[in-house]
Formats: sequence, C-alpha cells, structure tokens
Amino acid sequence: MTDIGEKPSREIRQRVIEALKGTFDPEIPVNVYDLGLVYRIDVDEEGNVEVDMTMTAPGCPVAGMVIAMAEAAIREAVGPGRRVKVNLVWDPPWTPERVTPQGRERLREIYGYDVVGEWIKRAKRG
Repeated sequence: MTDIGEKPSREIRQRVIEALKGTFDPEIPVNVYDLGLVYRIDVDEEGNVEVDMTMTAPGCPVAGMVIAMAEAAIREAVGPGRRVKVNLVWDPPWTPERVTPQGRERLREIYGYDVVGEWIKRAKRG
C-alpha cells in the first residue's frame, strides 16, 4: 500500500484531533481530547469521520451539548461533503488515567497539584 491513499486520511485525522482539542466540557477547563474522552477516531477512504467519545461521568448534564460541539467543530475542520458522526459511549468507563500528559499538566496548572496522580494514589489505597 502506498502513502498516497493514506496521507489524506492522516491529514483529516489530524484536523479532527485539532478540532477536538478546541472543544471543552464547560465544567472542566481542559479540552475533550486531552481529558482522554475520545476513544476512537475513524476516517474512511472518502474522508468521512466517526468518533467515539465519552464523558467523565454517566450523569453528565452537558453530555449532549459537548457531543454537539465536538461534531460541529469536526465538521468545520474537515470541510463540506464529508459525513461526521460523534457517538457517545460509556464502555469502557472513563477514568483520570486516560488524561494525556498535556491534559495532566493543564490540570496541574489550574489546580496547583497533580489531580490525576492523587486520584491514582487514592484508588490504590481503596
């Protein structure tokens, strides 16, 4: 297989990631990508995009709004003529361990300590 067919998909995938990095849960000042809420990004041969993402908690009151914001941002990023679908999934459940290093640093800047590290320590203590 050559890179010719793969390169547009990689470029679209990168645009999707950048769009998701610009999408925030209004309750948490870290983007949905770096929070680890994005589980899957699929770009098909035609450049159509499907994303699976979750929320930090099943009872999240803004879940529908965040999904709609992510979908709109992706649509804008990939341009017209492509299908975009963002699915809200709950399996596997989100944990702070999914936060990217960039997200973890941002949380540290905001709260003044390593929120993820503290969560992991507390979880191990049971």
